[in-house]
Amino acid sequence: MILYVALCLTECRAQTDSVQQPGGDVTAAEGDSVTLGCHFNSSTPNYYLFWYKQEGNNRPMFILNILKTGTGTTAEETTSTSTELIITKLTLADTALYYCAVDTQ
Repeated sequence: MILYVALCLTECRAQTDSVQQPGGDVTAAEGDSVTLGCHFNSSTPNYYLFWYKQEGNNRPMFILNILKTGTGTTAEETTSTSTELIITKLTLADTALYYCAVDTQ
């Protein structure tokens, strides 16, 4: 049995802030692991990172967030960061679109 995990390509911009999810559809078998990437630029050292899962036509559901606070960065500087969502031991219930979003503070 093959599972399809779609990685939604999104891009959000506010000043120099942006979010990009490289890749596309990911195909894997039950029991496998997949790694979904998220690259973002933040004009501030403080941000919240969110991951959402959307199954079918349902609304996206929150699955994870990370708070990052930094020091010593001015608004003119941009921090470039990448993160990954790793899903292990895939099941049919993991078939969905996965979204990465960032809220800068």
